Amino acid sequence: MKQNDIMNSFLSCLREDSDEYQSLKFPNTTEEQKTLIRSLMNIRMPKAIPEKLLHAQNLYLQEESALKGTIPLSEIPTVRETYNSSHPFADRISIWQGDITRLCTGAIVNAANSQMLGCFVPCHRCIDNAIHSAAGLQLREECNHIMNRKRIQYGRQYEEPVGTAILTDSYNLPCDHVIHTVGPIVHNGLTESLRQDLRNCYESVLNCCMDNGIASVAFCCISTGEFHFPNEEAATIAVETVTNFLTSHADCGIYRILFNVFKDTDKTIYEKILGH
Repeated sequence: MKQNDIMNSFLSCLREDSDEYQSLKFPNTTEEQKTLIRSLMNIRMPKAIPEKLLHAQNLYLQEESALKGTIPLSEIPTVRETYNSSHPFADRISIWQGDITRLCTGAIVNAANSQMLGCFVPCHRCIDNAIHSAAGLQLREECNHIMNRKRIQYGRQYEEPVGTAILTDSYNLPCDHVIHTVGPIVHNGLTESLRQDLRNCYESVLNCCMDNGIASVAFCCISTGEFHFPNEEAATIAVETVTNFLTSHADCGIYRILFNVFKDTDKTIYEKILGH
């Protein structure tokens, strides 16, 4: 199938799947159609996914992934190779700037919210939205199943606490797994409790990798966006926590850790910490 046919097929299936948008007209341009697709995916509540919709979605997302291009670990240098870093684990750590959904790692880390269902705001620029949009509707459905089981165990009002790590499949992403963690939200200034919460996020993810035989993981800048954790202190905590974990878990089996940054300011901060 041609790209336009794949996109139109998926749009048609999304429209058929929705009671509210049955009469929705498709926009004319490719970019507008892609925006509409992502918006409809973002607002779809978790529920069973019809086989026809699933097939059309997977074709579309796999085509989109191929157009973006995937990045194998072999193409990402370590900080020793890039900066001649003297960090004790310079051969196992990388800084990589770009779209985390392109990475062919054992896992990528999603900065989730406490509902654990992804971002429902159409085309929001948060990483939670980007990961769910690239993975597909199955990711929200799996997260919903996980949360439903926890609500049976802990009560109907259960929300995922800060600092834990939940492992899911990756679906249409090129990585093997997604690890979801809820970072701390900074409201009225930074406290030691919030710093510890962020440490817990990194430790929980690394323990999840170790427990599940995941050998490479890409961290996003947890809590630094919508959650307002100061970027420089967050990066310092991230590097310190990873360093301490690798020091105390010599046989953890994690041979590569990526600090994935999107903004130039975050890249500069990580280079300052790791590039000497």
